[in-house]
Amino acid sequence: MNVIEKLTLLAENMDVVDPMSHPGSAPPCHSSLKKNLEPQITFAGLPGGGSIPLLKAMVTSICEKNCLYCAFRSGRDTERVTFSADELADTFLNLVNKDIAKGLFLSSGILVGGVYSQDRIIDTAEILRKKKNFQGYMHLKIMPGAEKDQIRQLMLQADRVSINLEAPNPHRLEKLAPKKSFFEELYTRLKWVQEIRSENVTNLNWRNRWPSLTTQFVVGPAHESDAELIRTSQYLFKEFHLARIYYMAFSPVTGTPFSDLPAENPIREHRLYQSSFLLRDYQFSLEDFEFDLNGNLSLENDPKSTWAKKNLAHNPLEINKASYERLIRVPGIGSIKARKIISYRRHHLIRNEDDLKNLGVSVNSSGAYLLLNGRRIPRQLSLEMPRVATD
Repeated sequence: MNVIEKLTLLAENMDVVDPMSHPGSAPPCHSSLKKNLEPQITFAGLPGGGSIPLLKAMVTSICEKNCLYCAFRSGRDTERVTFSADELADTFLNLVNKDIAKGLFLSSGILVGGVYSQDRIIDTAEILRKKKNFQGYMHLKIMPGAEKDQIRQLMLQADRVSINLEAPNPHRLEKLAPKKSFFEELYTRLKWVQEIRSENVTNLNWRNRWPSLTTQFVVGPAHESDAELIRTSQYLFKEFHLARIYYMAFSPVTGTPFSDLPAENPIREHRLYQSSFLLRDYQFSLEDFEFDLNGNLSLENDPKSTWAKKNLAHNPLEINKASYERLIRVPGIGSIKARKIISYRRHHLIRNEDDLKNLGVSVNSSGAYLLLNGRRIPRQLSLEMPRVATD
């Protein structure tokens, strides 16, 4: 089996292991190679907008763990592939030269323990950085059970590192991955990353700064509540300064113990992402979210609007006086618009709906939660007209 055939074989199952970025719009294919590798290319968003194509690869798809949802679990009847470090590095750089990929997301199954598997990822990364002088983006996975010195070595080469907690607590992880230890194998590695990033030796990293950190949860089959996920997410953002948390809505994989379970509603995944951004960027806390009796968020309404309807609908904010921290809690107003409003207020009074429009504030989205010089902002007539019965 040649290298391209190996990569193609990985494509079918990689997304159920680690959907760490969202698909983008791929440019037209001009070669059979590019077309064959399309499933293995994912698009990672850039901080300033836009995206770059990443090759999603694994050092090996052999795994000794028995995670009940995973396509690569031990004992599943599926063809496996393994790359040498040189083979993987050369293949990736060939794709970079052909403008098929610009960055690398590198993971691995667990083979001969986490320490051995981590070394294979480190070897590949060091070949790319030190021997091949690759200067592009690399997201490198931390293996369960990896040693602290290995994680430091990995971080010296990476733009981003991650290890998947998979579940919000040990009880839920046991239902997903019976052979993994929540604290001993997973959580402790997140703690070590933060400890290393606190050291004053960032000049050792290839970009003179430590990499960002992320994790991922599998949503659904362990019957965890949204409240459990948000509680753990809040703690991780606060203690370990994660750049992002990924939530993977469960989808059953043939040949696994969970193959007969229903797929998780993708709207639930979306609500969890919205909640995590509110925790990370909008100063929300667990107490700000509304949960049903089972501890879950509403699927019909986004969590920011739910909070605003309860807290601002009858006590709207005066837009000419409200602080940044209060403005960003208004639906339709994010950090950019809030800063724009505050900057404008230093020299001008926001007087009317035209001023709001020029600031990018939608009366329909935000007007119900704001006052304009002490008065309610009129909503558009079409939104206030009563519905006419048709029967």
